[in-house]
Amino acid sequence: MEDGLLHDVAIVGTGFGGIGMAIALKRAGIDSFVVLERAGDVGGTWRDNHYPGCACDIPSMLYSFSFEPNPDWTRVYPSQPEIWAYLRRCTEKYGIRPHIRFNSEVLAAVYDETRMVWTIRTSNGDTTVARVLVCAMGGLSNPQTPRLPGLERFAGTVFHSAQWNHEYSLANKRVAVIGTGASAVQFIPEIAPAVARLLVFQRTPPWIIPRSDAPISDVQRALRRHLPGYAWLVRKLIYWSLEFRALGFTVAPKILGIAEAIARRHLASHVRDPALRRTLTPHYRMGCKRVLISDTYYPALQRPNVAVVTAPIREVRERSIITADGTEHAIDTIIFGTGFRAQEFISPVNIVGRGGVELTDAWKDAPQAYLGINVAGFPNLHFLVGPNTGLGHNSMVLMIEAQIRYVMSALRLMRERKVDALDVRTDVQSSFNDALQRRMSRTVWTSGCTSWYLDEHGKNTTLWPGFTFVYRLLTRRVRPERYDLDKEGITN
Repeated sequence: MEDGLLHDVAIVGTGFGGIGMAIALKRAGIDSFVVLERAGDVGGTWRDNHYPGCACDIPSMLYSFSFEPNPDWTRVYPSQPEIWAYLRRCTEKYGIRPHIRFNSEVLAAVYDETRMVWTIRTSNGDTTVARVLVCAMGGLSNPQTPRLPGLERFAGTVFHSAQWNHEYSLANKRVAVIGTGASAVQFIPEIAPAVARLLVFQRTPPWIIPRSDAPISDVQRALRRHLPGYAWLVRKLIYWSLEFRALGFTVAPKILGIAEAIARRHLASHVRDPALRRTLTPHYRMGCKRVLISDTYYPALQRPNVAVVTAPIREVRERSIITADGTEHAIDTIIFGTGFRAQEFISPVNIVGRGGVELTDAWKDAPQAYLGINVAGFPNLHFLVGPNTGLGHNSMVLMIEAQIRYVMSALRLMRERKVDALDVRTDVQSSFNDALQRRMSRTVWTSGCTSWYLDEHGKNTTLWPGFTFVYRLLTRRVRPERYDLDKEGITN
């Protein structure tokens, strides 16, 4: 059913991107917008991921909107409940909730070239029409579950860390954790004391550096709230300390040797057993895969009821896992800590642009966009956290705010020039991405390892190969000469 309204903007998703975009519209006096959310509450990945120990690996003072600082974070690194509460609080404070349609998963969005509008169809049968479509679904929204031979016949309990089953008790269970990524490193120390046996199936050991988390004192919170400029200064200091890491990731990977030495000392100080230490020692350049932070993961692996298994999984049986060396491991539960399908920026939405071209076809070789925001042939479509805008060193909120500012610049341009549609030029998009991939070839992410940053062809379409301040400069405003400006069906 169509609501009968033509909205200026339709936003998909209510994570940091969707909520931030909605707030920006509100602050600009634009009320003609709708937010489509597939779940029953806001929060995106911070709503969906609620596994034990779930927390952010960016310091809390930098993991918030710049216009809405939170002086009341309780720890150096914010926990999932605190981040989710922060997003809900922002939603209420800025009056966003009345614009949200919950339980409305977007299935398709089709561009009407005659009317120059997007027609959006949702899972509940509703249809929404908007001039501008902002996709803020995020890259960490679709869990990745490996296809293990025989998994369908497993008689025990199976779930992914992003779909944690809190009703199922792990007490005295024999548990297999598959994957050693960021989520697994957080929840393994939490569940290890409760289970009877914990087998950690490791394909490649991650680089892990100290977390150094700590509570934030009442005095510090009072200073952030009442001392002018204090919170701003703390935020800036954290920002530049993290931004410096981009030098090693994108400019001179050799300097990561310093961080590798810190990680090796961290491993050696926690793991005394030489055999286990060898098992947990990475043999690839730090940063090629996501660098993890933890003070509790290594101690958890040395508990008497925990073992690390490095042999590949051959098959899953009704109550066990068989590894390639022929060993049968009896288990009751399988937990996947295998991350997300980060390359699937639009799944499961079918987006159709000019000439009936589907975005999946336009991206058949690899996803790409101009500034990670606009795609040629898809007018008035904007991505937040689109291709090549993820980060390996700093807060994603910084990138999201830059993208929101750029979308607002596009809306102002349309209004000032009385333009109905903006469509980035194909040559502009191609030139931008050719230069981006040339820079990418010199980064640590293409140094030889296999990671979720890369697609099946070894191409990195997820991360930004540079500094965040450079990206923010590039996205200060829309340059109209790089777009086709459509008005009343005529290209100007």
